[in-house]
Amino acid sequence: MSHQTLDEIPVQQLKGVGPKMAEKLAGLSIRSVQDLLFHLPLRYQDRTRITPIGALQAGADAVIEGEVKAADIVFGRRRSLVCRLQDGTGTVTLRFFHFSAAQKNNLSNGTRLRCFGEARRGSSGLELYHPEYTLVSGQQAPMEEALTPIYPSSEGLSQQGWRKLSQQALNLVKPNTLVEWLPQPPQLNGSAVSLEQALLYLHRPPTDAPVGLLREGEHPYQQRLAFEELLAHNLSLLKLRSQTRAHGAPPFIGEDRLSDEFLQELGFALTGAQQRVVTEINHDLKQSKPMLRLVQGDVGSGKTVVAALAALKAVACGYQVAIMAPTEILAEQHFTNFGHWMQPLGLSIGWLTGKVKGKQRKQQLEAMLEHQVDIVIGTHALFQDEVQFAKLGLAIIDEQHRFGVHQRLALKEKASADIGHPHQLIMTATPIPRTLAMSAYADLDTSVIDELPPGRTPVTTVVIDNARRAQIVERVRNACSEGRQTYWVCTLIEESEALEAQAAEDTCENLQALLPELNVGLIHGRMKADEKASVMQAFKENGLDLLVATTVIEVGVDVPNASLMIIENAERLGLAQLHQLRGRVGRGSTASHCVLMYQSPLGQQGKQRLQTMRQSSDGFVIAEKDLELRGPGELLGTRQTGLMQLRIADLERDSHLLEQVKVVAEQLLQQHPNAVDPLIQRWLADGEQYAQV
Repeated sequence: MSHQTLDEIPVQQLKGVGPKMAEKLAGLSIRSVQDLLFHLPLRYQDRTRITPIGALQAGADAVIEGEVKAADIVFGRRRSLVCRLQDGTGTVTLRFFHFSAAQKNNLSNGTRLRCFGEARRGSSGLELYHPEYTLVSGQQAPMEEALTPIYPSSEGLSQQGWRKLSQQALNLVKPNTLVEWLPQPPQLNGSAVSLEQALLYLHRPPTDAPVGLLREGEHPYQQRLAFEELLAHNLSLLKLRSQTRAHGAPPFIGEDRLSDEFLQELGFALTGAQQRVVTEINHDLKQSKPMLRLVQGDVGSGKTVVAALAALKAVACGYQVAIMAPTEILAEQHFTNFGHWMQPLGLSIGWLTGKVKGKQRKQQLEAMLEHQVDIVIGTHALFQDEVQFAKLGLAIIDEQHRFGVHQRLALKEKASADIGHPHQLIMTATPIPRTLAMSAYADLDTSVIDELPPGRTPVTTVVIDNARRAQIVERVRNACSEGRQTYWVCTLIEESEALEAQAAEDTCENLQALLPELNVGLIHGRMKADEKASVMQAFKENGLDLLVATTVIEVGVDVPNASLMIIENAERLGLAQLHQLRGRVGRGSTASHCVLMYQSPLGQQGKQRLQTMRQSSDGFVIAEKDLELRGPGELLGTRQTGLMQLRIADLERDSHLLEQVKVVAEQLLQQHPNAVDPLIQRWLADGEQYAQV
């Protein structure tokens, strides 16, 4: 086997791997011996030394050895076998809730045991629950020689099984069996580390290994692998970018008539930031390669106007535009805005969501195929196979993190082959911390609208216990009696639309009873699109004083007269969502307030979140804090990319590696292109969202 590299040796060649085991391993993307080596321990246990019972500490794992002094069945709330163990320095209790008669007989007085487990405080001092143990005979039994690895596992694969498999894999590591795809090992913490060194060490760390560094993932050997993993992800996105750009796209040159007309009718001047971003977009649209640009703008910064100008550029050059939003309510918002702006310019707007059915749908699809519509706005329905455009030149995708990468890319298939790929403009009002943008969106150029339009008022945020609900109801009464409008947002921890709708209905009835003089409206995800639209319209036209809503109003709703926002159970929402909701007020010139109601007692994380909201209104500050509290998977929405299933790297901890990762990725693509696919394959085998796209 020696001449083969480890990625060429199937796991079936290892002892103990039959068809069933091979299937289980394949479920974890482990098919070769190399895959097995890259399945690294989550953490380690120290079984290399015996701890005297007298020195045991609560909460710590330890190996102890001693003599059984008593073993009795105790009938408390649960029947348990309780065993007292002594070693001359102290006594400890071993407690078993599941045991057999044979086990009880084995643990007789005078038996010598070696146990491993976590010491916890119990009713009679320190106790070990269900420790692993072996009977020790007279002579000295050998101790473990390295730290014991604990592997990520799934059903039917024991830790002992993992250790046996990984040991066999380690025994096959010989010089040149693991290919180093990096031209030179990265310099981390001042030293170069080879892949072989790193893997051998991390599967079996020596007894003197710095356990603290390993626990934090900051050991140079872990950092070496984290670097390569981040590099593989970065490369997969860059590869995707170059594949997309290789197809070419229609350049939009000249033709500013529609844009000029639109800006004249707009009634306000663009901010400096909007102008800068429009210039960046126009530069991209003139190229004969597809634009791949992400526009980030905080709540209310005017991204939609920027998108409208890009759309007009495409339409003026004879192309169609698709605008896709993640929810019906946001798509409706765009439909209203774009209709209001575009129809006076003589443009035709189409509408396509899952709810557009039958004859109406057929007509819409025909109109798109025959170029009778210039701009089509919709939801996921735009991805469906039968949806085709006559001449799609630009795809605008809002709140990209709600879609997967694949879905975004599916839109490019909607353009006819002769004109190349459509340009892509991705928008998000969820500010993305720089570390995430560099990794999750490595295939996109980034623009930031970092300036709010003049006349926006900062929103004052207060945090109040739900016990003071009556005061908040009074506050709503006062605000509405002065002619202002209020949102009351109901949140539920369950992701159930039905329960959420029910909670909103109950709250609405309750508030109507308490505030009979106010006009109260209700909006939730289970209502029909036209019902939602008419409630929103009534609220916009000041026909309603108070709007009770679920989080469906998170994005895109614009009512300048609404100046008070109440969010119930605010501790249950992530910072990004709270920031989005708060962005619904403060859109006019009246002083605006946001009240975050919470249910006591408040956990540590909930406390930090609400405190951040009170202290900052800067979306980027909030996003950084969100990343710290919740981690990248939740922040981007796990559907965003397979990227967030990082095995070793941690975007927050390892963000300092990203600059170097970026440089090395570009280097490899230009100077060592043959290393790119094997690296992607090594780290993303099944999760490779991108390279086959």
